[in-house]
Amino acid sequence: MSRRTTPVRFDEAGPLALSLARTVADEEFTVLLVRDVRGRFTLIVDDREQPVDDARRERWHRELTEQLGPYVTGRPLTLASQMITADALLKSKRAARDTLRPSGGAGRVRILDNTVVGEDWAKVSTPGPEANGKRIHRTALYGFKGGVGRTTATAMLARRLADEGHIVLVVDLDLESPGAGPLLAGPQGLPRNGIVDHLVEAAVGNAYGLELVTRTDYAPRSRSGELWVAPARGQGTDGVPYAYVDKLNRVYADLPGSSFADRLADAVEACEKAVALGDSGLRPDVVLLDSRAGIHDVAAVTISRLCDLALLFGADNAQTWAGYGDLFAAWQSSGKAPDIREKLRMVASMVPDTVHHSMDDYLDVFTARSYECFAALYDELAPGEAPSAADAGARYAFAPSEKDDSAPHHPIPILFEPGLVGLGAGDARNWQDRAFVKAAYGEFLDTAVRLITAGPGDEEGTR
Repeated sequence: MSRRTTPVRFDEAGPLALSLARTVADEEFTVLLVRDVRGRFTLIVDDREQPVDDARRERWHRELTEQLGPYVTGRPLTLASQMITADALLKSKRAARDTLRPSGGAGRVRILDNTVVGEDWAKVSTPGPEANGKRIHRTALYGFKGGVGRTTATAMLARRLADEGHIVLVVDLDLESPGAGPLLAGPQGLPRNGIVDHLVEAAVGNAYGLELVTRTDYAPRSRSGELWVAPARGQGTDGVPYAYVDKLNRVYADLPGSSFADRLADAVEACEKAVALGDSGLRPDVVLLDSRAGIHDVAAVTISRLCDLALLFGADNAQTWAGYGDLFAAWQSSGKAPDIREKLRMVASMVPDTVHHSMDDYLDVFTARSYECFAALYDELAPGEAPSAADAGARYAFAPSEKDDSAPHHPIPILFEPGLVGLGAGDARNWQDRAFVKAAYGEFLDTAVRLITAGPGDEEGTR
C-alpha cells in the first residue's frame, strides 16, 4: 500500500483499521482490533497455532503505521504468543464480532472498543423474569432531543396503565432536568429522597432506609391499579439544604467493582422493591423509565440494559434524524443491531393536524424518513430469505417494508395540542377525561399499552 499524503482523521481511522484487520484475517489468523480511549488502534494477532514470520510481521506493522498515522498506539501490532494475558483479551465478552465476516472457521475478526463514556450503548441485554417467575414490563421513554413531550406522555401512559389495573412505577431518570416526579406527585408530594440520593449513598454503603418512592394521589378507575413515582430529586429533610447539584456531580463515576450501569440498575431495583412496602405489598408489574435526552450514559443504560421496550420520541426535523442516525449506525457497527431493534418503536410527537398541514401527510413523510433511518438496523436480505450457510450463527432476515405498521420504524402518533403546553400537576387530575387530550393521545395510549403488556409470541412482538 502507498503512504498517505493527507492526515488521517478519526472518522477515517475506524474503517481503515477494520479493513487492515480483515486483510490479516484473510491470511487465516484470528485477530482482535483494540481501540483505546483516544481512538488509537492496536491489532492483536493470535499466532499461537500458526507462527508469523518476520516478513509478514513487518508488513503488517508497516501498513498499520502508514495507513493509520496518529491513530495507532505505540505498539500497532502485537502477537498473542508474546502476551501473558492473551486469552483475557481475545476471549473478552466486551469484544464484538465483525458481523460482515462468517462466524465460523479461521480468519475471524473481533473488535474491542474502549471509551470513557457511552460504552453501554453497545452492551445490549433484556431483563429476564424475576426469581418467582413474575415478569415486570420495563419500558424506556427516550428522545434524542428534549422538548418533544416525552415526560407528559409518560404521565399520560402511567395513568392509563393504572386505570387498567396495573401497579405502575414511573422512574425519573432525567437527572439533569427532573420533571416526572413533580408532574405526577406535585412538589409537595415527593418522597424525601430521589434516584440521585441512592446513587451517592450506595457508593459509600449507606443506601439503607432511603425513602425513594411515593404513591401519587391519582385514583385509578380500576381498584387494583396503583400509580407510584420515583423522582430524580427528593424533597430533602427539613432544615437541611438539599445539595442536588453536588450530588449530581458525583453520580456518574465508575467505582471499584461497580460500574455506573450497575449502580443505576441497582437504584431502579431499589425503587421497585420500595413499592412492595406499600399497602398492597406487591412490586410493580409495569415500570416506565423516563430517560434523559441525548447520547448520554443514562440513556445508554436505560435503553440497552434496563428495558424490554424503548419508545423513541422525535419530531420530523434534521436534528432528530441525524441524532438517531448516528445512534443506529453505532449499533450496526458494534454488531448489536439484531438485539436492539427488537426493543424499539418510534413515536411521532407533536404531529400537526391543520388545514394546511394534515396529520396523514405529515406521518407519510415521517414514516419514510424513519424507515430510511432504521434501515441501518435491518437486514439487507429479502423478508423470509434465510442467511447463507457460510454464517451459521446468523438469524433469519428481519427486513420489514416501509408500510409495515408493526415495524420498529412505524411511528405511533401524538397530536400537537397547545392546551398541553405548560400543564402542571395541579391542572392534571382529569387529563384523560378532556376531549383535546383524548384526541392528542388516543392512538398513542392504545398502541403503547398493547406493546408494553404484550408477552413473548404475541402479535405485537417478542416483548
